[in-house]
Amino acid sequence: MARRLRFNGTGSGGTGCPSVHEDLDSGDVIVHGPVLTDPEDLAQLQHLSEGEVAVVVPRELLVDWTPKDSARKARTIDLEEFENLFRTFKHTAWRLETRHRYASDEATDTYRQFIENGTATWDPDDPYCDLIRPQTAQGKRVERVRIVDNPPTAGQLYLLNNAKRNSNLGEDIRNLWRADAQQLPAEDYWLFDSRLVALLRFDDDDHLVDVELITEPAEVVRYSMTRDAAWHHAVPYEQFETGLATGD
Repeated sequence: MARRLRFNGTGSGGTGCPSVHEDLDSGDVIVHGPVLTDPEDLAQLQHLSEGEVAVVVPRELLVDWTPKDSARKARTIDLEEFENLFRTFKHTAWRLETRHRYASDEATDTYRQFIENGTATWDPDDPYCDLIRPQTAQGKRVERVRIVDNPPTAGQLYLLNNAKRNSNLGEDIRNLWRADAQQLPAEDYWLFDSRLVALLRFDDDDHLVDVELITEPAEVVRYSMTRDAAWHHAVPYEQFETGLATGD
């Protein structure tokens, strides 16, 4: 069975070599780079066995991109502290939504309305609106990419309808077909100011259980790279909705 490898980073500005990957299951680190070929150099290496090769990588590559603490203890916060992150971020709040459904949505009156009528009456002054509107009014950016199945689930169509309200708050919301998101992680998370990740953890019934804070720089950079890739490929929700209606 093939390894599940994650690209951690590269010391190259363009060629992608040398680079570091990590095995998501075993924790093994894979480094590739220019092969060491000079016989005099090779003669100085100890324990280089038949079939093995030596590669040359800059020290900075290992410092920047190899895992620092495989036994990192998660810092879990409650929902009140999580909510406060939306009051204290300085510049940007970015969300990746990857799930097929969210149990919290299905417990709302607006979800019931949507299932019955195909639309919902959104309250422009509910607590989330009151939380976000003052932030975007200051010029802060709140952005999302929502991954959508084909065909979309009821919950994903509900959130597509919800995007109209949230965009009126100043959010920028985009969508991406799941088939086009195979290289993205399955995690749901918020990224605040490109320095702090709030990883949302759900149970088997799609209820939000808790939130893990990640501040390790290499991990934050990895999630930031995911943001950049998702944002590049996703399309504004209005365009996505039009294409869904026309079958394009």
